[in-house]
Amino acid sequence: MDRITLAHSPDADDAFMFYGLSTGRVAVPGLEVAHTLAPIQDLNVAAERSVYDVTAMSFHAYAFRKDRYALLSCGGSVGDGYGPVLVARRDLGAGPHDGLRIAIPGKLTTAALVMRLHSPRHVAVETPFDEVLAAVEAGRADAALVIHEGQLTFADAGWKRVVDLGAWWKDATGGLPLPLGANAVRRDLPARVAVLAARAIRESVSYSLAHRADALAHALSFGRGIDRERADRFVGMYVNDFTLDYGLRGRAGIAELFRRALERDLLPEPVAVEFADSSPAAAAS
Repeated sequence: MDRITLAHSPDADDAFMFYGLSTGRVAVPGLEVAHTLAPIQDLNVAAERSVYDVTAMSFHAYAFRKDRYALLSCGGSVGDGYGPVLVARRDLGAGPHDGLRIAIPGKLTTAALVMRLHSPRHVAVETPFDEVLAAVEAGRADAALVIHEGQLTFADAGWKRVVDLGAWWKDATGGLPLPLGANAVRRDLPARVAVLAARAIRESVSYSLAHRADALAHALSFGRGIDRERADRFVGMYVNDFTLDYGLRGRAGIAELFRRALERDLLPEPVAVEFADSSPAAAAS
């Protein structure tokens, strides 16, 4: 029996994704899973020390953790024409927003990376993801980069959309989706673990999609107060066919993200798009 620690964020989409595994409705023979919940920026930092066997992390963080972790082909969060949203109290125009103080939800998040691609000379104010709006209210920032459910609720309190980075990315790349979060496995684990972990994640996602009402009810407890209708919409944005497998479009989006970031000197070296559960070693195990 292989025993692994699996870490993901305490957000509605991840709760939905891992509903089958976390409730015991999905089990993979030969694999025992212990779950840990933590905000994505905390997981990005923990990956530097290989704390968890399998972990969610931002694609941005993966570029700096690729010697310790390998990508899995499933479990990702991809925005197809939507994504992190830059919001403000007043109209700031389409940008780029040089010199603007932007509250970002962690420097290793993909949202922060794409914000830098969009507006290279903004001033980043690193802030916990659930405090970015408060940073603007307190005068520490001029605009807030919103991730998670806040993408659907910011207008309720009178905030104005400055730019949807997922829509901007799709237009700038000729139609590619924006890869935001990945699941990755430690490279020092046996190849069979990558295969079993990917199977467990994929079967959990499939189970949730097939039992949507029950999985959504479970996810609502992680939705930070959003109603069922918007929770369903949010889950649908980030748990879908891309989550089961990135496919050709998803892989192209990942490659383009890393290529553009390297071109702008935002990454230290090229990052290959390859998946541990699709490698020859994994296939032979």
